[in-house]
Amino acid sequence: MDRGPTSHAFISQRLRLHYVEWGDPAAPPLVLLHGGRDHCRSWDWTARALAKDWRIVAPDLRGHGDSAWSPDGDYSMGSFIYDFAQLMHQLRLAPATIVAHSLGGNIALRYSGLYPENVKRLVAIEGLGPSPKMIAQREAAPFQQRWRKWIEEKRQAAGRAPKRYPTIESALERMKEENGYLSDEQARHLTAHGVSQNEDGTYSWKFDNYMRVWAPVDITHEEIAQLWAAIACPTLLLYGDKSWASNPVEDGRAKHFRDARVELFENAGHWLHHDRFDHFMEQLHAFL
Repeated sequence: MDRGPTSHAFISQRLRLHYVEWGDPAAPPLVLLHGGRDHCRSWDWTARALAKDWRIVAPDLRGHGDSAWSPDGDYSMGSFIYDFAQLMHQLRLAPATIVAHSLGGNIALRYSGLYPENVKRLVAIEGLGPSPKMIAQREAAPFQQRWRKWIEEKRQAAGRAPKRYPTIESALERMKEENGYLSDEQARHLTAHGVSQNEDGTYSWKFDNYMRVWAPVDITHEEIAQLWAAIACPTLLLYGDKSWASNPVEDGRAKHFRDARVELFENAGHWLHHDRFDHFMEQLHAFL
């Protein structure tokens, strides 16, 4: 009988962060890490398919799902990576296998370079972040201008109330607009776990609006490449051919990895693990 996941919480930087577990607690650990403006229940189909053989842990990132919002709106990569390091440390998950998407992939890749001994295998779905071309376009603006733009955008986010949808069906329609590849079942499940009902009966997405504003500074490209080069485990980098993300073989980023393979999914966008779920699971089973 499929009993579904159990909910738990841990503390990181004084925030109460939520995660769910599937499978046998004594089985090898497999961590599933979602992307930006998503939530841990986005992995339910994957978790259900793997729970027989793994102890699956799927956290909600800070500001997402049922995890606390950062009081000061801090969603820097440093804070995300610390949260993930705390999850691994407090639950004693190392060495673990990690499967991560988008923002979660970025976090997992950097963590795996910081703690290569803690990661056995790594799958990153479009997790390398913006392409070199996108970064170059952004950095063409003077540094002061980029920082001032961040201040203005954060100020605007502070004054923007979460959007309210009159019914869950209207939120569902927004989910379908965001990803046209989703089936009705997928879109409904992602919406049901991605919204909260407000006191007046309307619905709002669970993620913090501050998540829309990225920090103006990060570690350097050279330092990121050093982290990628330090990853010791076999790594699988997955990309959708209809996505905005750039293929790391074509843009040169794959050369920084010791042991990485890149697979391109046809007829798939940024959420390729939803768009081509059966093909994704075939690749995942073979890699694991």
